[in-house]
Amino acid sequence: MSDKVAVDTGVVIEYIDQKGKYHHQAETVFSSLLAGNLKILLPHPVLAEVHYVSVRLYEALELENPRERAAKLVKWLRGLPTVEVSDSSADLAVEAGKAKLNFGLALTDCYVLAASRMCECKALFRKREKEMRKNADALEREYQIIFLKDYG
Repeated sequence: MSDKVAVDTGVVIEYIDQKGKYHHQAETVFSSLLAGNLKILLPHPVLAEVHYVSVRLYEALELENPRERAAKLVKWLRGLPTVEVSDSSADLAVEAGKAKLNFGLALTDCYVLAASRMCECKALFRKREKEMRKNADALEREYQIIFLKDYG
């Protein structure tokens, strides 16, 4: 088992949202990351999604400068030595495309799955989304998937 995990946007958002349903679980992941015990793989499209979703969260929380805060979050993640932003190779794009064709998931979810397959590590999501529940058995046969929700 690898000490690396491909992470979806929802995990990052749960970490920054102290009132999030799975904040504690996400905090555990990030504690391991910050201690150097875990490496996180973030596909590039996930960074873009982290930016716009965190802007929306910061706006909902009525925090000052939500766009600036979100940009700082992305730069902080990108700068951590235990965070690897996956390249934008054709192989990754093709693998993500296969997941999209086979399972009809959100494209960023497909990138997380593709990155996890290519790096032979687990893919970590916040919870099973509706699209994932439809194909749960096939997805779990095809990929190593774990969910924050399962560690409550």
